[in-house]
Amino acid sequence: MTSMLETVVRGVVTKGIEAVAEFNRKRLPAPAGGNPFLTGIHAPMKEERTLTELQVTGTIPAGLDGRYLRIGPNPIDADPASYHWFTGDGMVHGLAIEDGKALWYRNRWIRSNEVARELGVEPAPGPRHIFDTVNTNVVNIGGRTFALVEAGSYPVELGETLDEQVYNPFDGTLKGSFAAHPHRDPKTGEQHAICYDAHDQNTIRHVVIDRAGHVIREEPIAVRHGPMIHDCAITDRYVIILDLPVTFSMKTLIGGHSFPYQWNPAHEARVGLMPRHGTQADIIWCPVKPCYAFHVANAYDTRDGNVVLDLCVYETMFDHDTQGPSSRSRGFERWTIDPQSRSIDIRTIDAAAQEFPRPDERFFGQPYRHAWTIALPSDPDERFVGATALYAYDVWDGRRQVHDFGPGRHPGEFVFVPEAPDSEEGAGWLIGFVVDMNSDTTDLVILDTRRFEDAPVASIHLPHRIPPGFHGNWVEATGIETLRG
Repeated sequence: MTSMLETVVRGVVTKGIEAVAEFNRKRLPAPAGGNPFLTGIHAPMKEERTLTELQVTGTIPAGLDGRYLRIGPNPIDADPASYHWFTGDGMVHGLAIEDGKALWYRNRWIRSNEVARELGVEPAPGPRHIFDTVNTNVVNIGGRTFALVEAGSYPVELGETLDEQVYNPFDGTLKGSFAAHPHRDPKTGEQHAICYDAHDQNTIRHVVIDRAGHVIREEPIAVRHGPMIHDCAITDRYVIILDLPVTFSMKTLIGGHSFPYQWNPAHEARVGLMPRHGTQADIIWCPVKPCYAFHVANAYDTRDGNVVLDLCVYETMFDHDTQGPSSRSRGFERWTIDPQSRSIDIRTIDAAAQEFPRPDERFFGQPYRHAWTIALPSDPDERFVGATALYAYDVWDGRRQVHDFGPGRHPGEFVFVPEAPDSEEGAGWLIGFVVDMNSDTTDLVILDTRRFEDAPVASIHLPHRIPPGFHGNWVEATGIETLRG
């Protein structure tokens, strides 16, 4: 039950509370052996680089013309005692490809006010909202490139070389915070997101952005406890809301920790089916056994009126660790949601620990066949990343393929790029970074999905280690994605 103090403080976060949190932050003991998300594979880069002479093994597919972009936390001056992986200063990495050649690699910090002070440069211009650390995703919206984070900051619009940065609430059309995972409807070109604000524990919002990159809907939805909603999904009929038991924790904030969200067994776990043009009164809430999911693979409506949702699931999350995710993965699951009975049938597709599911985005919100994930270490305390394999799934027949990069070589999220706009589903390339801890280097690896277990068709070699990050995408040189259907 929420205490009276917590209720009052959640309404108005006072300077006194901030002072107490800062006092306690300075008293936190340094982790024995160092913070695991600041050392080893997670040790941050210390400088920005521009590289134009890039070595390539294999042959880069001629049809690839654009930039691979990925972002993640790269703290410029972190306190090991209070640092949490999710709160690090954002650094975006980009690698440009054209006519079968690797043109350049660049990494740039997002110029928040604090980063700019540390670097001795001007901060990125534009309005701020709650905070200005942006570190979670890089996407194409309305033909422009935006770096994203949830719970607070406005998006940061990025220029082609990543040097130009502007905090931009979609040309003034976004009124509140945004999300890390907007999803594009391939039929309409609209982007859908479920957004939450760190200063409002009672409301989330369904936000829709049109093809021009402007917000056309910001519909409020009442919630309790301030749930952390990292991802969502869409179908032809619904927006799917994952209201699960990781919520704002005033105790964690006052205790001096930088990430104030924890597992909350008092919070009811539920999935909401919101008609895409409906209001909160129209949401069909369906209870589910307590668990947590960061990411969905896909969702779609079935002919019998149910909804299929495929996602990676954990038993709990943030129930004991204040530095990063550490819960045991339940694997890749299919949830079949019956809006009539308000029930959810759960089936395990694969119990292997895994994360970062990606489909062929041309089929998002539609019946689909192919998905790809990265393996996670079987021990949840092993810094979250650290396994060496990717998985490919055919969800029609349950077949799983494995691409293992070998000892000491650790993949991050891989992104699917179709060979051509009208290629059949799943025919194309998987692109992502692989960190080689044997040599402290990184490769941008390109796999052929039709020969998934074979050697990469190309590897672009970078002479340094890129710390594991979160999300990114392939952005075509035109900047405009082709609609299907």
